[in-house]
Amino acid sequence: MDSAFVIEKFILVAVIFGISLVIAMYSTYAERKVAAYLQDRLGPDRAGPFGILQPLADGVKMFMKEEIIPTSSNRFLFIAGPGLALLCACIGTAVIPWGSPVLIAGKTIPLQVSDINVGVLYIFGVVSLGVYGVMIGGWASNNKYSLLSAIRAASQNISYEIAMGLSIIALLLMTNTLSLKEIVDQQHGWRWNVLYQPLGFLIFMVCSFAETNRAPFDLPECETELIGGYHTEYSSMKLGFYLFAEYINMFVSSAVMAALYWGGYNYPGMDSMAVWLGPTWAPLFGTAVFFGKICAFIFFFMWVRWTIPRFRYDQLMNLGWKGLIPLAIANIIITGVVIAIIEKF
Repeated sequence: MDSAFVIEKFILVAVIFGISLVIAMYSTYAERKVAAYLQDRLGPDRAGPFGILQPLADGVKMFMKEEIIPTSSNRFLFIAGPGLALLCACIGTAVIPWGSPVLIAGKTIPLQVSDINVGVLYIFGVVSLGVYGVMIGGWASNNKYSLLSAIRAASQNISYEIAMGLSIIALLLMTNTLSLKEIVDQQHGWRWNVLYQPLGFLIFMVCSFAETNRAPFDLPECETELIGGYHTEYSSMKLGFYLFAEYINMFVSSAVMAALYWGGYNYPGMDSMAVWLGPTWAPLFGTAVFFGKICAFIFFFMWVRWTIPRFRYDQLMNLGWKGLIPLAIANIIITGVVIAIIEKF
């Protein structure tokens, strides 16, 4: 294997990992500012200008807090849970195409860690693994509230993964590929999949809220019933890992939605922009557009959290099994019929 290729991929992984952590860190700041705006107050404004150093202060606080491991807990699993949650959150970024190949010093560099031909399945596999961090942490705490939260998280993830998978099948019928790069490239310019699969996108987005445990689907962390949920017994940076994992999951979910349905790094007039900016800056501009779409989705996650009240658990299950799954199946049937008619005539 070429050493230059290894170095190139290592740098790309390091950059993506760093960006993921920075976005997760400043998502906490953005969440507070969005909540403050919606509630007619200021939000963080003490640590640095406009409070922009608040995430750094929070990080220092997490590191400096006392480390507590309950004596009755399973020590190994108690420590492993937060790490597994963060790991599963981060590895989802490996197959996301962040931009079209960029020309640097005469060498064309793809802005994707790995373009595997089963990228969509990889994303679903990583999403499925993510719940193990929550389950292990909840069970290892030896706390009944944490255990109830872990059971809730498992049942919620299983329920909404089915609807999410079914919503993707209709999209795959159109694209005929499981590669995220090919799906994005098919949406060149304005040919975004959301225009052809609005119902599929809506189902996928609702399931993304449930998979990331964001309000109104944050039943595993329901403080009025379960104190703090699966991380009740956690403190210091272990708690920070769980919080980081939630925000990185939100970032990855936003990136996947933007890539699958909203064109990824494609935008209207991109061919003219490529001629004007050249092979180096045009792909980077497309990457900036992609991150703009991701930020818009992250803002929507936050907007919904501070707007819609939490579901009851029976409502959560009814929506998943009696609402989204039948809708997703109907969407598959309609898409298949339309494709068959188009191919026939």
